[in-house]
Amino acid sequence: MTSLRFEQWVPFPLEKIFLFFADPHNLPRIMPPDSATRIVELNLSPLSRQGHDLAGPGTEVITSFRPIPFLFFRAKWTALITDVEWNHHFADVQKKGPFKSWHHRHEFSAQMRDGVNGTIVRDLIDYDIGFGFAGKIADTLFIRRTFDRMFAYRQRALEALLR
Repeated sequence: MTSLRFEQWVPFPLEKIFLFFADPHNLPRIMPPDSATRIVELNLSPLSRQGHDLAGPGTEVITSFRPIPFLFFRAKWTALITDVEWNHHFADVQKKGPFKSWHHRHEFSAQMRDGVNGTIVRDLIDYDIGFGFAGKIADTLFIRRTFDRMFAYRQRALEALLR
């Protein structure tokens, strides 16, 4: 099992950040363009708060993406939202996809910096590629780098999208 952690502070209030991430339609917007990520199907189990219908526990999000950006091959991934605590966190697991196991917890907390109300966005990911020793090599050479690149892109894109 591999564990990754990504963290970013953004100069926007907690409520705005949580609403953005709890809307599955925003997922393709924060993925690197060369992944060509798109939502194929969305089975929303709505969590209604403050006039918004957002992804609640039981929501399934099926995406299609290019695992190797320069190839035209596409892969599908089905994520299932398992837990939501309003303005604090939500978690998803891979129901069907490229990993042997996958658990992703998105956490949010308010934090003021230099007099600006902002939000810490934290991603905690536990995954297992499978495939034994070959999987460990693939993880070291390719998968971790892909996640580093993906989250670096997201961190750049997030502020621009929310302005």
